[in-house]
Amino acid sequence: MQTVQSKTPLTRRRVVALRGLRLPRIALQQLAKCGIYCQPAVSIEYQQQADRYVILGRESGGAVTDIGAYCGFVSLSGQPPEWVSRVEPLAPNGVHSTVVSPSLIRIHVFRNQGSFDLLITRHELIAQPERQRPALHNRILFHGAGGTLPQLPGLPQQPRTPEVLPEFRSRSGDAMPVPAIYLEAVRAAIAGARCLGCLSPHLLAPPCQERCAIPGESHAG
Repeated sequence: MQTVQSKTPLTRRRVVALRGLRLPRIALQQLAKCGIYCQPAVSIEYQQQADRYVILGRESGGAVTDIGAYCGFVSLSGQPPEWVSRVEPLAPNGVHSTVVSPSLIRIHVFRNQGSFDLLITRHELIAQPERQRPALHNRILFHGAGGTLPQLPGLPQQPRTPEVLPEFRSRSGDAMPVPAIYLEAVRAAIAGARCLGCLSPHLLAPPCQERCAIPGESHAG
């Protein structure tokens, strides 16, 4: 896979922008042990019929009680694109659907009990002079670590609904607001990282013909 920065060494920030959250080995081992398969990698693919290059992404992940990870995609404007294929899972908490587009926003979440890491990245294809194949440009829009769900006044500590977002702060303690345009997508991805035995997508939408064929269909993951 090529990136715009391929001629220069990949810094940690560029690696994160390209590949998603860099989790410690113990976290990756625990996710694998629990059967949670989150695949944030994106790739360049060529569509022969349309004679164009696109970015391929896979919505994937899910949760068990104490840990979860989820990755999904939206358009640059924050709207859910239609999936190109719906993966029928052999087991829960795996790949749910795939999407292709010349540009995508990736929402990647990792949950360790009540603590959340959130990464929002932008991916676009950039034309290269004298080359037919474009380069993949990746940029971090938001990266928060150790976010926690706020405590509601007068109520005991309890699991929160997906509508309540974790609060993120910088190393100096400053509040880090999630970009407003992607709030709904982040809520859906947070829900995915808390969805026990997840079986269906939280972000990508069914193609129009499927939505029209099944009125009122809702997420059952």
